[in-house]
Amino acid sequence: MTTLHTEPDSIYDVLGIGFGPSNLALAIAVHEHGAASSSGDGLRAGFLERQPRFGWHRGMLIDDATMQVSFLKDLVTMRDPTSDFTFLNYLRERGRLVDFSNQKALFPLRIEFHDYFEWAAARVGHLVEYAADVVSVKPVTEDGEVRWFDVTSRDSDAPERLTVRRTRAVCVATGLEPHLPPGAELSNRVWHNSELLPRVDHLLRSETPVRRAVVLGAGQSAAETVDYLHRRFPGAEICSVFAKYGYTPADDSPFANRIFDPEAVDVFYAASPEVKQSLNDYHRGTNYSVVDMDLIESLSRTMYQEKVQGTQRLRIMNVSRIREAASRADGVRVTVEFLPTGERETLDADVLVFATGYQPRGIGDHLGDIAKLCLRDEEDQLRVGRDHRVATAPNVAAGIYLQGGTEHTHGLTSTLLSTTAVRAGEIHASLLAHRSSPAATATTSRG
Repeated sequence: MTTLHTEPDSIYDVLGIGFGPSNLALAIAVHEHGAASSSGDGLRAGFLERQPRFGWHRGMLIDDATMQVSFLKDLVTMRDPTSDFTFLNYLRERGRLVDFSNQKALFPLRIEFHDYFEWAAARVGHLVEYAADVVSVKPVTEDGEVRWFDVTSRDSDAPERLTVRRTRAVCVATGLEPHLPPGAELSNRVWHNSELLPRVDHLLRSETPVRRAVVLGAGQSAAETVDYLHRRFPGAEICSVFAKYGYTPADDSPFANRIFDPEAVDVFYAASPEVKQSLNDYHRGTNYSVVDMDLIESLSRTMYQEKVQGTQRLRIMNVSRIREAASRADGVRVTVEFLPTGERETLDADVLVFATGYQPRGIGDHLGDIAKLCLRDEEDQLRVGRDHRVATAPNVAAGIYLQGGTEHTHGLTSTLLSTTAVRAGEIHASLLAHRSSPAATATTSRG
């Protein structure tokens, strides 16, 4: 059964594909503009999310883990600090504003920030449909011009039920997907750290003995996984495998952090390809394969204490790589190579966790036919405007916006929370500008 929403009075100004923090921030910008408009000229917007409810990295919501960005970089503050969608207003409504201020902290607990996201998402719940898996986006042409997109979604609870919505623009914010080493095969005993909490809970509920766990990776999520497994399985050996000599501290110094300022996006966008590459190379240490210093020091203290006590459970296997991982009925056999000598050691483990990061989902995964309308540069990368609108063929009037996957044009903040609020405001302003342009007005009147 297919439901069509393609009549002129049902056409959307924008449909968001995915409803994580980025499109949530856009939904808030749309909602606030509509509420403040006395002439009813707000955007008609909708958002489609395949999850049954709002969720953001649920598998890594470790109870004592903190955010790595200031609470001021929430969904709205950097765009409009007077908004009532701020983290501070959330705290006021939850009755914790004074308590939070007494903590003298800039970085909230991760579970608390997730609750803030859920609180905000509930307030714009009328704009989003959950359990809606987008299966296709097709161009709609009139008089030789692509004026709309038809977005087809499948109801996750009733796969035979399809809904087609017509829109003047799409905003793709499908987030990141787990990255795995080549040849990695997942199983009940081999998983990505994005599944950490539910997997560990299952092992504990089933009373499955864990004598040894191996974690591959050297970034923040890897170190957090090592620390969490070490605490949850007090009788197990936890082996941390990575190619570096040691965990690298994150560069969160004030000057380095300026790479995440909104103004830095302008500088990056206007730079030559060579300068862009240099900036990304120089500042990768602010985000990629790095660990907060306090966690590094905590793990180091734990290792030393165990050496003193003669019961070493935390084992750092540095300058090493996993060469083989063979799943068995009761665990996984892992072969680790010490790179300087080539010496190999075989570990019989109960669990292998790949804490190997994330990668952007390809635009073609959700855009299908309309990906062919997008223009690319000499490196076969998408050409994206400063307003996050993808450059398209001359006969395309409908818009494609990206939130994420634009490191090559907008810098390191493309997939981070730092500029989420500002980016949402820029996209919202662009949507309004294109709607009021002569071409858009003519299209609307003919629709």
